[in-house]
Amino acid sequence: MHNKTISELAQGLRAGDFSSVELTQTYLDRVARFNPQLNSYITICEATALQAAALADQQISDGDAPLLTGIPIAHKDIFCTDGVKTSCGSKMLDNFIAPYDAHVVSLFKQAGAVMLGKTNMDEFAMGSSNENSFYGPVHNPWKSGAVPGGSSGGSAAAVAAGLCVAATGTDTGGSIRQPAAFCGITGLKPTYGRVSRYGMIAFASSLDQGGPMARTAEDAAAMLQVMAGFDTRDSTSAEQPVPDYTAGLNDDIAGLRIGVPREYLGGGLDPAIEASIQLALAEYKRLGAELVEISLPNTELGVPTYYVVAPAECSSNLSRFDGVRFGHRCSEPKDLEDLYKRSRGEGFGAEVKRRIMVGTYALSAGYYDAYYLKAQKIRHLISDDFRDAFKQVDVIMGPTAPSTAFGIGEKADDPVTMYLSDIYTIAVNLAGLPGMSIPVQPVDGMPVGLQLIGNYFEEAKLLNVAHRLQQVTDWHSATPAGFE
Repeated sequence: MHNKTISELAQGLRAGDFSSVELTQTYLDRVARFNPQLNSYITICEATALQAAALADQQISDGDAPLLTGIPIAHKDIFCTDGVKTSCGSKMLDNFIAPYDAHVVSLFKQAGAVMLGKTNMDEFAMGSSNENSFYGPVHNPWKSGAVPGGSSGGSAAAVAAGLCVAATGTDTGGSIRQPAAFCGITGLKPTYGRVSRYGMIAFASSLDQGGPMARTAEDAAAMLQVMAGFDTRDSTSAEQPVPDYTAGLNDDIAGLRIGVPREYLGGGLDPAIEASIQLALAEYKRLGAELVEISLPNTELGVPTYYVVAPAECSSNLSRFDGVRFGHRCSEPKDLEDLYKRSRGEGFGAEVKRRIMVGTYALSAGYYDAYYLKAQKIRHLISDDFRDAFKQVDVIMGPTAPSTAFGIGEKADDPVTMYLSDIYTIAVNLAGLPGMSIPVQPVDGMPVGLQLIGNYFEEAKLLNVAHRLQQVTDWHSATPAGFE
């Protein structure tokens, strides 16, 4: 059952082929069997999952249950969950039991989905490899010595290995799309503001966005249908109508204009990955799409811009973790200053400390104009590049990451090289656009992701374009050896 899609499982539940309790137990058994080697879950909610599954069975038998009723999913451990630990992958929040549900979590509860547990992640979503978690690194199911990508690596690994049907993730600079590429699944970062950030612990408030991670574009559409929508509790939530994301999945894409940025091909891109991307583009041509070469001239400025803006916002957001109100508190502090210093020093890991220091420096007197203000101006230029491009094309395509999944520890001592893992994804967050990654032809047995970028609030178009490729190829259906 663990290889079936959401719609297939929903059909089986309604036909009485199996119950949600049976389905949930199947996934819990897989989690118990495989999680020790993957470390994809931080918290497993066995008792409450089975209770929710029993309730879902009753709802299904009563009729008129939503599509996701009884479907076992997982939430990235950045979303607050009432009565369940929400750690953000950090020692700082290792003892934090959220007293309320994030908006996204409450929406899935209303839809009848079953939460299996909370997935592992880079601490406070800061990382590209899932090696920065207080709970240890997540292992890629395709190769145990490789990273799954980050920061949503736990969700990506769990979906790829069949430890949940689908999962939520968050994307600040590529943290849904890059792990989706490394683990061979479909991941979607919606337009900024499309999904509420209420109850999603903040890293960089102008960049963070929640989204779905699933095996297929069709499943991602079903997940986004639940997640999307306006929320009065989030001041950045967009008051935009939510379309039926599943309605247009099968629409013809003949005449679709696909922009291929010249800056995305060549250079530091692995030639084998470029060949895989070109093969996927050729499939789109066979489906009737037109390839148009475009330019995004400020692409190379995306990484340095991001690593000024994001740390600056993180410095501000993480100041609340001070050992006073909640989270880790040092033992026997001498005074208030000692409490602050030791609580934060003990509670935060190395990467979080590094970004806090960079952000604090960028915002300090005398440096604000030279760094933060200049970065915001370049951010505007990057957004303009995309606006100009979308006057010529309908979607933009290219690689999600410059390489396949690298080894655990391979880049741990070189933060700059690690940051370059997100070179193709970061600009999408800076511009606030929707983007997704879908699997294409593997390289040396490891997954490769094709990135699709759309115009504002055109998630439905991206899902349609992704689904059409998945109808004529089987790259998305591959399963890691040992997890069949």
